[in-house]
Amino acid sequence: MPVRKRPAALKLADYYMGRDRLHRDELTRELRANARETLRRVNNLLRRAGIMCKVTSGWRPAAINAAVPGAAKNSKHLHCVAVDLEDRSGTLDAWCMENLDALEELGLWLEHPAATPGWCHLQIQPPRSGSRVFNP
Repeated sequence: MPVRKRPAALKLADYYMGRDRLHRDELTRELRANARETLRRVNNLLRRAGIMCKVTSGWRPAAINAAVPGAAKNSKHLHCVAVDLEDRSGTLDAWCMENLDALEELGLWLEHPAATPGWCHLQIQPPRSGSRVFNP
């Protein structure tokens, strides 16, 4: 019987994208704890889905967030409670849409795939609407 390879877990270094060194003064103990929890939940999801992804946007210090076109002024990325994962084929978004119960169980919310072509946005805090899948 073939052995199914587990997807490699995302690491904090992937999430911080070097910004932990460049913006050390902004990365508080609370933000570090949020980042660990975000990755814990997202890694559990990726293991379930059997999908490997890379982080395209993790923690965003204020100056970086301000420079991202279309980023919300109070983006969840500022607070280390959101991550964007590369998803050019839409495989992860499709899996999430078909497995909303897994998102609920893991305490994750998904930005609607129509709003995120090429990436998948997941967060550990509910949006204002409270909907598991939400529009920005």
